[in-house]
Amino acid sequence: MSEQRYGEWVAVRREDFVAELVLDRPKAMNAVSTGMARSIAEACAALAQDRSVRAVVLSSSHERAFCVGADLKERNSLSDAELGRQRPLARAAYTGVLELPVPTVAAVHGYALGGGYELALACDLIVADGTAVVGLPEVSVGVIPGGGGTQLLPRRVGAARAAELIFTARRVAAAEAHELGLVDRLAADGEDRTEALELARRIAANSPVGLRAAKRALRVGYGLDLRAGLEIEDAAWRSVAFSGDRAEGVAAFNEKRTPNWPGE
Repeated sequence: MSEQRYGEWVAVRREDFVAELVLDRPKAMNAVSTGMARSIAEACAALAQDRSVRAVVLSSSHERAFCVGADLKERNSLSDAELGRQRPLARAAYTGVLELPVPTVAAVHGYALGGGYELALACDLIVADGTAVVGLPEVSVGVIPGGGGTQLLPRRVGAARAAELIFTARRVAAAEAHELGLVDRLAADGEDRTEALELARRIAANSPVGLRAAKRALRVGYGLDLRAGLEIEDAAWRSVAFSGDRAEGVAAFNEKRTPNWPGE
């Protein structure tokens, strides 16, 4: 396993075709400061360009928290002008995760609140253990979810459910979060990272060309009317139908062997 640091608080670990993006600011429970946001964006930009990556796990090094959201201590010290200049950097962190071209899995334990839960929402799948507590409490401190929460949460749970959770600012424990669809899988306590990595490895065993095209079709087509969505799907199909991965996948199936994906 290899590791590369991005600034002081973000690490990327690589093992075969799976990359793990680790939030590593334990003294602040991974609160997202300006510097940490910049590092997340930089790590995501590097991962997006790496064609050997087939799946990404977003995890935390802190024992009791995935991420508690924005660094409110830093925010309290910023002038209005400084806050305005910080905004593009913060957005780049969340969109960096959201726009990764490969499947992404968040491994959540402990607190995942505000911007922390929005980082998880930016992933395709969320695995949480029994200690997880998620929520978007921004209106309780005079702002709104600004890392994609107002758009991503209703896509997960519907408009009315999202409104209730955002307007009340309430925190939701793991069992209810799973029941409501706020997380996708419940792992045993302390096993969220292990299960997320296992899921990512299973994903990464499939065609890298197929995975990227399937994610693109899912993301771009969602919310469109059926006819437009099917056109998006057809374009994605055409991008893989004549690829080396398709030829290898069909050959491996017929020869009853594991595919050796060319990734093109």
